[in-house]
Formats: sequence, structure tokens, C-alpha cells
Amino acid sequence: MNTDPRSALAALIAALERHYEAAAASRGDDDPALDAATEQLSTAFDAYDDALFDAYDVATPLIVFDADDDEDEDDDFDDLDDFDDDEDDDYEDEDDDYEEDDRD
Repeated sequence: MNTDPRSALAALIAALERHYEAAAASRGDDDPALDAATEQLSTAFDAYDDALFDAYDVATPLIVFDADDDEDEDDDFDDLDDFDDDEDDDYEDEDDDYEEDDRD
């Protein structure tokens, strides 16, 4: 698909305005109008980014994250719960040895 970057930019600006209006009128996180505006904004941004790259080999410095990306990031932190606290004790022992050697 070869879209004109100027047309894609106009669509992105319009999607930003719709998103702002939906955010300003939002009644909470579960507002379907805000969800729809968010989805449209994401789609318009992707179209603009693609059109810009196709026409000029330039990408925007922005990344769109979706709800699935947020869940993946949370999973990364779950791995920290498995961290073995005994490893900390090893470092404390080394610090104690260093302080004893320093007193000599």
C-alpha cells in the first residue's frame, strides 16, 4: 500500500483531535468512545509511519504500545520474584571480609 505521507499526516492529526475530544469527555477507563479513539489514533499513526518510510526511508521516533505489550512487560517483573535472596548474603560476607582486611 502506497499512501501519500501528507494525506496520512492529515488523518493522523484528525485522529489526535478525536482522541483529545474523547479523552476530555471520558467517563473513565472503560469508556468505549475513548477506546475507539485510541484504536483509531494507533491505526492512523501506523499508516503515517509506514507512508513516511515508504516515501522517504524515514521513520518516526515513536512507538505505539498496545495492551498486550503492557501485559508482557508485567511478566518480565514476575521473574524477579524468583530471585534467590541467599545470593545477597554472599555479597555481605565479602564486604565483611574486606572491612576486616582494611583494619590490619
